[in-house]
Amino acid sequence: MKAVKQLLSGNGRQFGMIFALVVLIGLFQWLTGGKTLTPTNMINLFNGNSYILILAVGMVFVIIAGHIDLSVGSVAAFSGIVVAMAMRDWGLPWYAGIILGLLVGAAIGAWQGFWVAYVGIPAFIVTLAGMLIFRGANQWVGKSNTVPVPSEFQFIGAGYLPEGGPIPGYNNLTLLLGLILCAAVIYGEMRKRGRNAKLGTVNPPAWVPMVKIGLLCAVILYATYLFATGRPGTSFPISGIILGALVLFYGFVSNKTILGRHVYAVGGNRHAAELSGVQGKKVNFMVMMNMSILAALAGMIFVARSTASGPFDGTNWELDAIAAVFIGGAAVSGGVGTVVGSTVGGLVMAVLNNGLQLLGVGADTTSMIKGLVLLLAVALDVYNKTQGRPSITGLLMRNFGGNKPAPAPAAVDATPEMPTGTKTVISTDA
Repeated sequence: MKAVKQLLSGNGRQFGMIFALVVLIGLFQWLTGGKTLTPTNMINLFNGNSYILILAVGMVFVIIAGHIDLSVGSVAAFSGIVVAMAMRDWGLPWYAGIILGLLVGAAIGAWQGFWVAYVGIPAFIVTLAGMLIFRGANQWVGKSNTVPVPSEFQFIGAGYLPEGGPIPGYNNLTLLLGLILCAAVIYGEMRKRGRNAKLGTVNPPAWVPMVKIGLLCAVILYATYLFATGRPGTSFPISGIILGALVLFYGFVSNKTILGRHVYAVGGNRHAAELSGVQGKKVNFMVMMNMSILAALAGMIFVARSTASGPFDGTNWELDAIAAVFIGGAAVSGGVGTVVGSTVGGLVMAVLNNGLQLLGVGADTTSMIKGLVLLLAVALDVYNKTQGRPSITGLLMRNFGGNKPAPAPAAVDATPEMPTGTKTVISTDA
């Protein structure tokens, strides 16, 4: 028992959500007779949910700041139809189409951010209006027709790492990617121990990081094997590469930059943050604009994978993204949440949906189960807070690239330099 506590202490709590994900995968692997952990299924799972995970990366900042965005599905659909028609009717090359889509998302985000940040209308109302406006705009611009996209553009949503390399039977670039991730895990753990030693902090026994590294690398290498051994022409998807880059970038922004710290400050207590010099309006504006940019990117990836933009793209995407963020440990009141936690929460929902489909469960039952999982996850978190115990999801994800606990204040001398009693104060003021 002591060994388990040592393993799960400190930063080891970060493995909790990953362990939960692994348990869920193992459960469906058993229930489906081994259909879950197959190369084809894992590739399809990642391809089919990458756009939702990208939305979750943006949504976590919105929720941390204390807002909600209901328009992301409509914004994604509108950006997708604009890009598709620009490439078809204007002859825009695929890379110019991507730039156009991002600019459309930025313009929409600036529009919604203006109403939220500078006019003061609640984000719920602004984005609800945006959901209606851009859903209608999608169908008006595209005349409710399906618009195909060129094959070059499809690469961002349906492409894979190229074949080739010295090891036959495997996608060599996927293998290299897995080795790089393992090396990053080892480097991060060793760097952490070195930093603790310099600060005089007691490190856990050497076996603790070794076990952590071993478990994480085992998961990474097994996933690498699955992606590298798919049918010829498939490997780790390009959309997964884009998602990974976004997680790393936004994880850095949230944890290591002034803007990221300001987002947490505004979400925790807006008035206190503004009194401390944080520009709350600017933060809210940037958060809303960033969300729409990522929504446009998610819409383009979906259109690229489906080879065409349609009038019903983006339906209920916002619900999946919001669910992923809350399952990943974000707080409804704002101020709490992590990029990695939201991504893992999205993967939990993706695996749940995929496993139920493999079991032949209908869409109606699947929807009810997903709703119950979301409700129970948040209810358990709230219950622990009301009982005075730490939030489970908060503890699990606290040190995984996000809100870290503040260090304990340094001890101070309890003896005052001069009397501070009431009589003394009165006489001094006089």
